[in-house]
Amino acid sequence: MRILLLSAYDTPSHRHWCEILMEHFQHYDWTMLSLPARYFSWRVRGNSLSFAFGKPGLLRQDYDLLIATSMVDLSALRGFVPSLAKIPTVVYFHENQFAYPASQQQHKSIEPQILNIYTALAADKVAFNSEYNRQTFLSGARELLHKMPDQVPTGLLERIDTASEVLSVPLSPVSVDSYRDTSSPLQVLWNHRWEYDKAPERLFAALKLALSSGVILELHIVGQQFRQTPPVFDQMERYLREHYPGVIQHWGFIENSSDYQQLLAACDVVLSTALHDFQGLAVLEAVAAGCIPLLPNRLCYREWFADNYLYTSFEDIDREAEQLASKLGALATCKAMREWPEPPCVDRFSIIRLCKDYSRLFEQTIHSQNNG
Repeated sequence: MRILLLSAYDTPSHRHWCEILMEHFQHYDWTMLSLPARYFSWRVRGNSLSFAFGKPGLLRQDYDLLIATSMVDLSALRGFVPSLAKIPTVVYFHENQFAYPASQQQHKSIEPQILNIYTALAADKVAFNSEYNRQTFLSGARELLHKMPDQVPTGLLERIDTASEVLSVPLSPVSVDSYRDTSSPLQVLWNHRWEYDKAPERLFAALKLALSSGVILELHIVGQQFRQTPPVFDQMERYLREHYPGVIQHWGFIENSSDYQQLLAACDVVLSTALHDFQGLAVLEAVAAGCIPLLPNRLCYREWFADNYLYTSFEDIDREAEQLASKLGALATCKAMREWPEPPCVDRFSIIRLCKDYSRLFEQTIHSQNNG
């Protein structure tokens, strides 16, 4: 089988998904084209130009299947390269443009949302990485289309719904064994992108409250960083180093993958304060390495984990900080008393478990167009 794989905004999580599919399905003949994850507005609107006129020879070859991320402007790309319209196509939604926090400046325009709808309608099959992702897409698209003045055809979302399913991004196999130090303070990991939608100000508020209440812990604040990061990170680092010397054990991105895996295996708790997460891959990877998840009761987290791993979430930062600080205190006490709980099982996200579902999706997509 010859597969053309297009990733229009190649973030690390998107790249991970592409690489693990190509690695596990090595018996397929893959051609992958990707565009850097920068200049969001241009990339969303211009990726069809970049692909169609930047790599015309590769796009016009014979393929059995086209797999595109949801950022690909599939309808325009098929117009520029008509032969692509004949290829059975899966569109994969790592995220959707309807469920981002409203304050994010790059999402003020409705164009990314409209393009999400066009791309989903142009596909034969649509896969979402979580039910939360799927439902927020459908409800957001329904609300947007309802606002349009006229000439909105009926049945558009029903068509997408019928063609859609939930198929998570697979986890790579855990490469190191857990080796937690039972005599050390509670080892707390926050391993997310250093951007506003991961709510670092909520993290800061909870940590200040927990530490001032006497909770004994050590922090590992890691994750992908950018040229511009929210100022709260500098404020948080200065405050913690000044008022609680020694609490910070790691601060900043860990370049070496092996070192990062070893950190996951050594931490007790993986923490999230996110306002935006469609699958929570960073959390799932840490849980697979043995961490206990401590997550807000919102987003995709409610889909994956039982209530005892969630803290009550509020719009009010201080009220949420009280909930999180209390949970941290309880876990610190559990560790001190050698009463550590078992982490939840996330085997269902392994590539070994998911490979049959991906194979089925590929085969069904080819079959559905050939018999459509």
